[in-house]
Amino acid sequence: MSEAIAKTSPLLPIASLWHREVVRFLRQRSRVVGALGTPVVFWVLIGSGLRNSFKTSGDSGMNYMEYAFPGTLAMIVLFTAIFSMISVIEDRREGFLQAVLVSPAGRSAIVLGKVLGCSTLALVQATAFLLLAPLIGVSLSVSAVVMTVGVLIVVSVGLSGLGLLIAWPMDSTQGFHAVMNLVLLPMWLLSGAFFPASGASRWVGWVMIANPLTYGVSALRHAMYWGRPDGEAPMSFAVSLGVSIAFAVIMIQLSLWVVTKRK
Repeated sequence: MSEAIAKTSPLLPIASLWHREVVRFLRQRSRVVGALGTPVVFWVLIGSGLRNSFKTSGDSGMNYMEYAFPGTLAMIVLFTAIFSMISVIEDRREGFLQAVLVSPAGRSAIVLGKVLGCSTLALVQATAFLLLAPLIGVSLSVSAVVMTVGVLIVVSVGLSGLGLLIAWPMDSTQGFHAVMNLVLLPMWLLSGAFFPASGASRWVGWVMIANPLTYGVSALRHAMYWGRPDGEAPMSFAVSLGVSIAFAVIMIQLSLWVVTKRK
C-alpha cells in the first residue's frame, strides 16, 4: 500500500525525509550548538571588537553589531546547511541512502525532502536569533518580521540546495569540510555580511557582486528595516530578492540533475 502511494504521490517520501532530518538534528545537540552557537560567537566577539571603529556610509549611526546582524542570520542558515547536508554522506555510508534510492520514491522527492528539512531547521534557528534584534536597538515591526522570514525561506532553500549539490557526489566528510573552508566560508565573508563592498578593493568588490549570497544578505537588510531607509543595503530589494529566488531555483534544479545523474 505504501509503495502504491509513493508511486502516485511524492508527498509521503518528502514528508518522511523532512521529518527524519528534523528529528535527527534535534537528537544531535552538537549540531544545534555548532549551527547556532558558532555564528552567535562570531557576531558577539567580532561585533564587540569593531563596534566603536566601524562607520557607515550614511548618517544612520549604525554600529558594527547592528551592521553584522543580517550577515549573522545568513551565517546561521549557511552553517545549518553545512551540518545538515553532511548527513547525506553519513546516510550513504550507513546504507540508508541506498535503501531510499531503490525505493519507489522518485529522485525529486529525495531532493525536496532533504532541502525542505534543512531549510526548516535553518529557518527556525535564524528566526530565534532574529528575536535578539531589539537588544541592539533594532525595532522590528510586524511587516519587517514577516518580510525577513520570507527572505530567510528563500535564502535557506538556496543554501540547502547548494549544500546538497556539494555533498551528493562526496564519499567522505573530510572532503566536504575542505569544500566548506575553501568555498562556503569565503562565500559568506564576501557577501557583505562582514564588511561593505564600498570599502573593499576593486577585485574583491567584483567578487562580491558575483556572489549570490551578497544579494541574500542585501535582501535581509531591506527586510529588517522594512519601510525605513537605514538598512545599509547595497542593492535594491527587487534586485536582491530576484537574484536570491533565481539562485534557489537554480540550486534545486542542479541538485535534481546531480541526484538523477549519479546512481
